[in-house]
Amino acid sequence: MAGGKETTRQKMINIMYLVLLAMLALNVSDTILEAFKTINDSLETSTSNVSTSVEQLFTSFEQTKLKDNPERAKPIYEKAKQASQLAGELNSMIEELKQRFINDGGGINEETGDIKMRDNTDIAQSIMINGKKATELKNKINETREKLIEILGPKDAELATFSLEANDPKKAVGTKRSWEQVNFGEGVPLTAAMTILSKIQADAKNAESDVVKRILGQMDQAVVTLDQFEAVAVAPTSYLIQGQPYEAEVFLTAYDSKSNPTVTVGGSALPTKDGRGLYTVSTSKEGTFTWKANILVKGTDGTDKTYTTKEQSYTVARPSAVVSPDKMNVFYIGVDNPVSVSAPGIPADKIKVSMSGGTISGSNGKYNVRATTPGTAKVSITAEVAPGKSQTLSTTEFRVKRIPDPIAKFAGKSGGSMPTVAIKAQSALFATLENFEFDAKFNITKFSLIIANPRADAIVLSANNNQLSPAMKNALNGISPGARVIFDQIIAVGPDGSPRQLAPVALTAN
Repeated sequence: MAGGKETTRQKMINIMYLVLLAMLALNVSDTILEAFKTINDSLETSTSNVSTSVEQLFTSFEQTKLKDNPERAKPIYEKAKQASQLAGELNSMIEELKQRFINDGGGINEETGDIKMRDNTDIAQSIMINGKKATELKNKINETREKLIEILGPKDAELATFSLEANDPKKAVGTKRSWEQVNFGEGVPLTAAMTILSKIQADAKNAESDVVKRILGQMDQAVVTLDQFEAVAVAPTSYLIQGQPYEAEVFLTAYDSKSNPTVTVGGSALPTKDGRGLYTVSTSKEGTFTWKANILVKGTDGTDKTYTTKEQSYTVARPSAVVSPDKMNVFYIGVDNPVSVSAPGIPADKIKVSMSGGTISGSNGKYNVRATTPGTAKVSITAEVAPGKSQTLSTTEFRVKRIPDPIAKFAGKSGGSMPTVAIKAQSALFATLENFEFDAKFNITKFSLIIANPRADAIVLSANNNQLSPAMKNALNGISPGARVIFDQIIAVGPDGSPRQLAPVALTAN
């Protein structure tokens, strides 16, 4: 496990290491020692870059996944931190060994940047072989490797590529040598031993990076644990009228309360809590509305998978309460009688209205009734309660009446006294409907005018419209205070077309 394909960086490091060991066996010149120093510097730079990358991985995870979904992310985060800690412990051990090399080697040469006694072949052997530090390091390397594999688990460990291990050579030329002897034994200069330690650090950091990436990447996989079960009943509608069958689907559902899938409706994301999305929408308009939800989760293979719900529908109806005055349900002949029709739970465009004893027109809940015959009229309401199925909701009876008689007025008065000047200034007689809410107008078609001046014979004149004739105006110009002016035989015709005889208008000039 964990010994599969090596990364390009790891291959290059191993090749350079082998080449330098071969050169070392031939001759230990300053050029070779300088080459070891160059490789050591490259290894340390590479290790630093990988370390920065690992830190960025943790920072990004902390600011996103750990903040957004701490319950699920925290165990994954802690496992990755454990892997990082294991690699850190190995790195600390190696740093201590490096410091001993530097101290025993006389410190750092400011000109070369390397250990002053870098060509010394006894110091590394003394510390690592005689002092058993190489065996301790070997055990620590293999222990760290096994613990990293254990953290990964069997499945991910098979895919891991890190080369962190310390094994004795399988093939030996001449006397068989151990891992300790090959890397820190007789003839290995101090700078070469330092480079070997840097290589182990690079291997450890690469292993840490690989393990951390794989562990943190588990957050993006769909780890669906069905930990919540719930009995669900789904009905097409929760509002029914008498005669309409009630249907509902009943089933058991399960969901992962610790996941936060991406739930969208119409392209807009919904807030999620405990693994469930919450869809809310304003109901400012009446009608029937439909919607579908898309639920996106990541599969265990890392690909996105989308699940779509069945089409859902809901009906928005205007809040209503009906108060019917039993003695005032009246239609008037000759005018538009406005009627509002609604049925709670049923859209206005699904309602049809018809009547007897007149005609009705309009749509979407607003109608006008034109009654034709005094007596009664019936208004029937039907609705489409299901596709292709209509049902009568109600039939209401209304009384049909003629419009009340208007009142005849001259100069705004229907009787009483009036200044002589005011009487003489008028030119027409009018019919007015008082306290009637409908827009109904009456036209006077004929009337008689009687003028009785004190101590004079009465004058009787007639007109065939509401206007005073020239003779009437001339007669009115001759009235004096105390005269009686009477409009009689007043006939008016309203919207229904029937003539009405109105009450006389009797005025006394003053």
